[in-house]
Amino acid sequence: MSIGFLNKSSKERRDMILNGNVLNTMIILTIPMFMMGVVQSLIPFTDGLFLNNNSGYLVAGAVGYSQSVIGILNAVSQGLSVAASAIIGQLYGKGDMEKTKESSLQILILSFAIGIILSPLCVILSYIISKGVSSDLSTYVFTYLGLYSFVLPFLFMASIFNSIKNGTGHPEAPFLRMVILLILKIIFNFIFLTFLDLKVLGAVAASFMSYFIIGVWMYYDLFIKKSDMRLSIKEYKFNFELNKKVLILGIPSILSYVLVYFGFFLINREVVKYGAIVLNASTIASNINSIYFVLPTSVGTTVTTMVSMHIGNEDSKKAKKVFYCGLLISLIIAFSIILIFTPLNPYIVKMFQKDETIMQIANKALFIYMFSVIGFGVFTVEQGAFIGLGRTKMPLLTGIMRIWFLRYIFIIFTQKYLGVYSIFWGNLFSNCMAAFIFLFFVLRVKWVSAIEDL
Repeated sequence: MSIGFLNKSSKERRDMILNGNVLNTMIILTIPMFMMGVVQSLIPFTDGLFLNNNSGYLVAGAVGYSQSVIGILNAVSQGLSVAASAIIGQLYGKGDMEKTKESSLQILILSFAIGIILSPLCVILSYIISKGVSSDLSTYVFTYLGLYSFVLPFLFMASIFNSIKNGTGHPEAPFLRMVILLILKIIFNFIFLTFLDLKVLGAVAASFMSYFIIGVWMYYDLFIKKSDMRLSIKEYKFNFELNKKVLILGIPSILSYVLVYFGFFLINREVVKYGAIVLNASTIASNINSIYFVLPTSVGTTVTTMVSMHIGNEDSKKAKKVFYCGLLISLIIAFSIILIFTPLNPYIVKMFQKDETIMQIANKALFIYMFSVIGFGVFTVEQGAFIGLGRTKMPLLTGIMRIWFLRYIFIIFTQKYLGVYSIFWGNLFSNCMAAFIFLFFVLRVKWVSAIEDL
């Protein structure tokens, strides 16, 4: 990413995205998202390292098990961020700066308020979920989920912050936020897990302190820092029509993410049947694999930004070109990941655990996971195109089909023969099949905005 790009104003970036070379622009925009993806995936990776090496496999497994439950609640913020990306990107593509800022402010406050409202639900779920696991995990799951309710509103704020910055061609801002968050997490993990040895309480404390400080930084970036996209809380007046449009546009994606994470939760329930050791091995594989999966996802985010802006500018030809360039870049990334990291996986697993049983299961899981990156990369580009077009009902269909019809049913029917490894083979099968199926839909869709009256 060139320094010249970082110094460009919002209007100059808009001109570059709309009128510049598609492939070059996509690479420039993807690099900070790519880097952010690496940093973002390093957060659960480093969390796993601290938990496994300081708190033991029981605490690490309980925290890993709880993540899918937190994901169900955080799915609301992710769904709202999808709507935000589509609306803000298309308004920005039209060049309407005032309406872009108004929409950004409305969606940000709506999301943060919903995060506060949902926090008590996290406490309620902590009691319910902890009753469904073994006694050696129950207390840790209850404590982690109950206390994580204090962190939840900041996750909502972060999701919309990313949408605002990505939608206006400033992908380096979410990257900087993620770098700061990673540094803070490492510092507070060391304090609360290594130095104070607070185990599950320390894991939550590290998250809360990190996200609270980041929340203050995001407020400064959006409301105090001088820029042509500076927001003003004093200008806020609840816009019923806009918020209604956001919710209508966001609900399909919210349902999609909820169903996806609920599917992950059910899959984790299948894993936990095999005991805490297998659960921990699966969590380690997921922590490592998250690095590989996040990389092609960055391309999908770029596709959303560029497609939405070209559609807002009524240039469907360039929007299609963005999609095909995204497929090419995603495939190159996926095959590079397989070639580079497959021989390194056993050494990475050893950083987490020295237990032979855990290492054996985690290594086999990772080998299968590696090849599912190909299908997942293509799938995220396809989703990025649909979101950029404002067709957010399609992610609902893809979420249901990929996790429920293709993965969960595969696991149920093959578990008798493959055991716990049916979960990892199900990941490979569902990602590749979903990519193939929804490529057909992308090729047949009308490349015009599905959002009315922007």
